[in-house]
Amino acid sequence: MLDTPSALVPALSLADEARDPDAFAAAFGGSFERFGFAVITDHGVPHDLITRAWTLTEEFFALPVDEKQGYYDKALGGQRGYTPFKTEIAKDAKHVDLKEFWHVGRDLPEGHPAAKDMMPNVWPTRPAEFKEALTDLWNAFDRAGLRLLSAIARHLKLDPSYFDTVVDHSNSILRLLHYPPIPADAEGVRAGAHEDINLITLLLGAEEAGLQLLDRNGQWLAIHPPEGALVVNVGDMLQRLTNNVLPSTTHRVVNPPPERRGFSRYSMPFFLHPNPEFLIETLPGTITAENPNHYPTPITAHDYLHERLVEIGLVKA
Repeated sequence: MLDTPSALVPALSLADEARDPDAFAAAFGGSFERFGFAVITDHGVPHDLITRAWTLTEEFFALPVDEKQGYYDKALGGQRGYTPFKTEIAKDAKHVDLKEFWHVGRDLPEGHPAAKDMMPNVWPTRPAEFKEALTDLWNAFDRAGLRLLSAIARHLKLDPSYFDTVVDHSNSILRLLHYPPIPADAEGVRAGAHEDINLITLLLGAEEAGLQLLDRNGQWLAIHPPEGALVVNVGDMLQRLTNNVLPSTTHRVVNPPPERRGFSRYSMPFFLHPNPEFLIETLPGTITAENPNHYPTPITAHDYLHERLVEIGLVKA
């Protein structure tokens, strides 16, 4: 399954956004329109912070299973803390994903109105510095994501600050992903074919082989970004908001060849969400005679997220 053609997703430098925001927005938006994906270098997430986070991630997942299980609470619906191996399943898939993960969310001020729709973070007692480093990484991802959303707003002919108040108290989540070693006869794949729920996803760790996108011609294409680059993709909420102008592309993480199945794979996606009360309503500028409104019934981000979490088995209906 790894022997597939590579997607020719161009690498774009976020440094160009400061020099020529219109040109960057056109290139970024064009990559989204063509692939639903983009590759971003010079993203501003500090290299030393990333290196520190990788080390802490590996240390956490190396802890005894019973210790990790102590941070799993079904009532949290997988939205904070630990989710064990073989818990999440892609929509309509036959087998659960071969992964375990940890979720870090936004820290809201005490008494914030959005707290009713978001639970507080859960933190392990070890490894040391886990809370500090992953909080810093969450904030760095959030800053990079806001710059990318500004570029998307430009591409859509909106005010560049359009998303500023759409995501300022959002339920965005940093996921630390561990795909453990698997036997050659394992049922299922590391992550089944799916689309993301949110606005955009920013992913570190895709240079490790396995990530593939489903091209519009029905062919699976492998993604091979430069080391340290972010792979960014459209989520279903942005697809819905833009009336399919920006497509949420199906993707998966396939199993490695037999000689690599004894090795772990790690990645760090940041799922950037709208504020819970944000009404996902088709942008008027995306509705045309050729592209009529595909989503005539608006829905809040909170309700849409709940529907999808039920579908992937993390919460009960």
